[in-house]
Formats: sequence, structure tokens, C-alpha cells
Amino acid sequence: MTRIIGGLVGSRKLTSPAKSTRPTSDRIRESIFSSLESKGALQKSSVLDLYAGTGALGLEALSRGAITTVLVESNKQAAAVCIKNARLIQDALAEEDHEVSAKVQIQPVQKFLDSNTQIFDLVFIDPPYEIANDEVVKNLESLTGSLSKNSLVLVERSTRAEPISASGYELLETKNFGDTAVYWLKPN
Repeated sequence: MTRIIGGLVGSRKLTSPAKSTRPTSDRIRESIFSSLESKGALQKSSVLDLYAGTGALGLEALSRGAITTVLVESNKQAAAVCIKNARLIQDALAEEDHEVSAKVQIQPVQKFLDSNTQIFDLVFIDPPYEIANDEVVKNLESLTGSLSKNSLVLVERSTRAEPISASGYELLETKNFGDTAVYWLKPN
């Protein structure tokens, strides 16, 4: 079961597609979002969730103070789940007098990045582990023009994959959680 962990609508259950995604575990999300909150990176932020799956990362950000999120997912079944979850969280936050925007883009990540004109403060890149690092690096390079001055980019990969490195970014830290590595990057 995937759920929103904290914030205004913490404990809300999210729908998950059958076996087509690998949602970030509650433990990893809690660690990520505790760090983001301590850095003041969530309040009034604009968030991009690439390879969104259930939308849990972008929607968790909304629950914790972000004002807008864009969920990008190419798998039609997973995108339908993102739409359902986005409506659920938007409605729940509206009940708390907290108006937010959650949009779902049903298209390949690279196609979205090639045509995007929005600026984001926080970006999650959590592709399926079978996607090669070369594609993730291409995503990062295409993303640079869409980032605010003090933005953060978090990339989730298998610890068995080569470490992520892309021109235009500084690696702030890497946190390992069992077989998952989370890379914290900022644009140069």
C-alpha cells in the first residue's frame, strides 16, 4: 500500500497500478521529505516528478507545502493512477483550505523535457531500474533550463548501477537505503 506519509493529508492511501511501477518505500520517502523540510525546500515550491508511477513523490510534496506539481508518466495504466491520486490529494488539500495544482503529463520523460517551458524548484527522477544511466543523464542535461536558481534534483537508482554524474550539476550527497541510492544534486 502506498500512502502520503506526512503533511496536511498524511495517511491518505494512494492507488497503485498492478505491478507496473516500483513505488519509493515509505522509509525512503520519509527520509527524503524530512531532509527537504529541514532545508526549507518544500514551502511554495514547484515540483516535477519524472517517471511518476503512482505520483507519490510529487503528491507528498503537495501535502507538505508545495503549491504545484507536474507528474510525468508514459505508461497509460500508471498515468491513469496518477490522475486518480492527483484528484484525491487536490480534493483533500482543498478541504484543508490549501489550494494546489497537480497536473499529469502522459508522455515519455524526454519528450516532456524537450518541450517544457515551466521552471521547477524541486525535481524527482525515479525511473525504473532497467532504464540505463545514459537516459537518466540525458534527462538531467535536458532539465537544466527548467530549474530555478536554488533548485534540488533527487535521482533514485539501484545501488548496483553506476553512480549518476551529469555536467551542469554538483553532487551534494548520496544516501543509500538497502538496494536504493538517492542522489541529491543541484545545478551549477
